[in-house]
Amino acid sequence: MARNSTISKEQVEHVAWLARIELTEEEKQAFTKQLNEVLDYFKKINEIDTSNIEPTYHVLNLVNVLREDKVEPSLPKEDALRNASQKEDSFIKAPKII
Repeated sequence: MARNSTISKEQVEHVAWLARIELTEEEKQAFTKQLNEVLDYFKKINEIDTSNIEPTYHVLNLVNVLREDKVEPSLPKEDALRNASQKEDSFIKAPKII
């Protein structure tokens, strides 16, 4: 189903109402003009023949940049608690947050 490719002032007013934003008449006109300019750029992009272009999922040809998951020993509790300003038993004590 083809959709209208222009944005009306009424559509800008509706989106502003949904977002609970009050717009002046000048802002409504400006946003309507700006959003239609954005749609015009998309129309230009749609005119380009991309039939021989492979889809790009990332700008760099990277497969996996994550390091391998390795099991390693944990930091000893004493080292982890060494710089804690407040400790209780073998835990860091923090203020109650409710």
